[in-house]
Amino acid sequence: MKFLKFGLVFLPVIVIFSSAIAQKTPVIERFGVKKTRMAWWGDAKFGLFLHWGLYSQTAGDWKSHVVKGGEHFMLYERIPVQEYGTIAKDFNPLKFDADEWVRLAKNTGMKYIVFTAKHHDGFAMYNSAISNYNIVKRSPFKRDPIAELAKACKKYDLKLCLYYSLGRDWEDPDVPTNWPVKAGRSNTWDYPNEDAKVFNRYFERKVKPQIKELLSNYGPIAVLWFDTPELISKEESLALKTLINTLQPNCLINSRIGNGFGDFSISEQSLAPSSKKAWESCLTIGQNWGYNRHDSIWKSPEVLVRHLVEVTANGGNLLLNVGPKGDGTFPGWATERLKSIGQWMDINKEAI
Repeated sequence: MKFLKFGLVFLPVIVIFSSAIAQKTPVIERFGVKKTRMAWWGDAKFGLFLHWGLYSQTAGDWKSHVVKGGEHFMLYERIPVQEYGTIAKDFNPLKFDADEWVRLAKNTGMKYIVFTAKHHDGFAMYNSAISNYNIVKRSPFKRDPIAELAKACKKYDLKLCLYYSLGRDWEDPDVPTNWPVKAGRSNTWDYPNEDAKVFNRYFERKVKPQIKELLSNYGPIAVLWFDTPELISKEESLALKTLINTLQPNCLINSRIGNGFGDFSISEQSLAPSSKKAWESCLTIGQNWGYNRHDSIWKSPEVLVRHLVEVTANGGNLLLNVGPKGDGTFPGWATERLKSIGQWMDINKEAI
């Protein structure tokens, strides 16, 4: 009877330990590796968000009218994948200069950049072997922006981070959504049968292989910045986190990997802390994330500096967005504001 009680006492411990070993990630987190991985984050404070893709080329117009939805106009205009993909034929950003982008971020006082490797339209802004729906294979540009940004980030000692749309991909036939209602952000004009879509097929066929590419081909990636987890399961979120931790143990992951597996939380277009722990506020300078020629209301440098001060005072990082133009340059109003912030940071960066 005493032996039975001894077994009952230790059985839960054995079960928990065995489960932790099987999942690996919780064990790593429990022994403080997360704290080590997060060390640079607390000092970074300020980063540059870069939304750049096919939507930058159209710049807010489609078939002679102003689009709804900004960079999401493929959804709002219900444009078939085959037709939307033709934008790539005119996407030839010869003025793109990764060195110039990263140097400007450095001079603004930023410590990291987050670049859109794949947005909701499913178009990869790098040379993906998994899908030929990408800038190298579909556009006349034939260059890999991430490779060039990785080189520039190394030169200027900035952290390279990559955005990846996780739960939305309008090019893929197997991506159901549930916000704000069932199929609310799905491609139902090309793929109308929402009930036939199986997220795991997309997850295994495209997400995991592309994440493996991004973590294998460009050197150290400081953050994988996921967007829109939508219908990803807990098991899939864990599998994705495990893959990332295996390939690059020091890579941070935001909360939008889903199911509570992120290292830090996000406040989108908000200055309010989203967590009592690590958090980040991501803000646009104008109205849209991607470049839109119809943007006419922009935050002043003074307002942006106040936002930076408020966010950092509350323990967060500020990720300030710029949408580069289709030719690869920053809009003049964005460059002017970044330079003004940089001048302020030259004097006050120690306070930040």
